[in-house]
Amino acid sequence: MIPSAKSRWVTAWFERAAHRRLRASFGALHLAGGERLAHALARGPVLVVSNHCAWWDPLVALVLTRRLVPADAFALMDADNLRRLPFFAKVGAFGVDRGSRRDGAEATRYAADLLDRPGRLVWVFAQGQERPQHERPLRFMGGAASVAQRVPGLAVVPVGLAYAFGAGPAPAVLVAVGEPLAVGLTGARARQAQQAAVEAQLARVERELSQPGTQGFETHALARRPWHERVAERLLATLARPFVPGLRAAAGSRDAAVRSRWPGLDGDGARGRHLVQPAAIEVGAERARDARA
Repeated sequence: MIPSAKSRWVTAWFERAAHRRLRASFGALHLAGGERLAHALARGPVLVVSNHCAWWDPLVALVLTRRLVPADAFALMDADNLRRLPFFAKVGAFGVDRGSRRDGAEATRYAADLLDRPGRLVWVFAQGQERPQHERPLRFMGGAASVAQRVPGLAVVPVGLAYAFGAGPAPAVLVAVGEPLAVGLTGARARQAQQAAVEAQLARVERELSQPGTQGFETHALARRPWHERVAERLLATLARPFVPGLRAAAGSRDAAVRSRWPGLDGDGARGRHLVQPAAIEVGAERARDARA
């Protein structure tokens, strides 16, 4: 087992770098149930169990536990990956050789020792390796259940992680946090309960994707274009608009109808006007024909 060598300063620096990386690749982070995690941390130590579907997962976990729901967080990591990327030990990762029972037992004791105070969190990607986001069942390993059995009063919190394209051009990160699991389960029953709870949170994500706004997700914006790009887009939209006498008043009601049906199209004021331009041109052409007649 490889112990963590967490540094507060290195963790703060790397979290900012991780946040910038997420901003460059995703439009927003949608979080549901963040208050559940915050409440559990205020009462005692927390073991997070989650799926592992992408390279991005550790960066999302870091930003979540530093910026959105602050915690003194650690994470279990495959020992081979930690040897290849030893820097992660500085931000709270500790490594376990999944092929060694002895190493697994040592990592279990190490994680249990970390979970000794309120505000302390250990994150376990319980599948043990990256698996496709849609794969079911999740096939959790038993390490997280063994840790939970060793720490009295520990809150085990299920988290579902997913990534999806939506209405905007950039993909989104979705994080669903469930209620802490019932205590007292051991062995295979505890592992199965953890797996079922995370699968339930992933089903919640799927419901949100099919019916946006129904599952209590809060949006935390990640990407924001530079000011000069936004100004240039608005200027281009203004210059590209044809001038037809009386056009603005005639097209206004149609623009409003389009915006009411698809409010996201007018998010920054320029894209919506540009997208309804063909309708405005059609109205202007009709008026011109009427005038000639």
